[in-house]
Amino acid sequence: MVNFIWLFFIVAGFVVAAAQGNIELVTQATFDGAKSGVTVCFGLISIMVFWLGMMRIAEDAGLLQLLSSWLSPVVRFLFPSVPRNHPALGYITSNMGANILGLGNAATPMGIKAMQELQTLNPNKEIASPAMCTLLALNTASITLIPTTLIAIRMNFDSINPTEIVGTTLLATCVSTIAAIAVDKWYRRHHTINIRPAKHNPKGKG
Repeated sequence: MVNFIWLFFIVAGFVVAAAQGNIELVTQATFDGAKSGVTVCFGLISIMVFWLGMMRIAEDAGLLQLLSSWLSPVVRFLFPSVPRNHPALGYITSNMGANILGLGNAATPMGIKAMQELQTLNPNKEIASPAMCTLLALNTASITLIPTTLIAIRMNFDSINPTEIVGTTLLATCVSTIAAIAVDKWYRRHHTINIRPAKHNPKGKG
């Protein structure tokens, strides 16, 4: 779907520019956008390396493992269908801890492994299980203590106080996480209510 959206924007830009007789502006915008993208990427390298290095020190110091142990009761509450000693729980807690600390690079492989382990518990391999949907919702709306990428972008564009967004980001991600959990719990309950009568309806076979 995202590919179609971007394709629509690109085609619409060409059509509008051609209709106005300013097709050369599209070419100019293309080169300007490519130049700006490269410039921003180079500017972010040093900043991202610094923050990722700080987060790696925290990880090696055991902060991520400590945070994961604190999250274990929460994970068991959010994923009641996953057995207590299943490997998926370990990957889920590590993924959540990494996201909270802004360790996106570390969170991604943990999230993939968690999805793979949850797939082994999925009775229908063609449809995402409720636990998989919960994990995806939490990753999308994860609480973030240090928004590393945003801080790096603000520093690259010479922000006077690039870290001033930490408080508002924490508040926004807390709200989004609470909303994601609430919607997930509501959907699970609503989905269960809709499915149970169909399973036990004896007239369904006639």
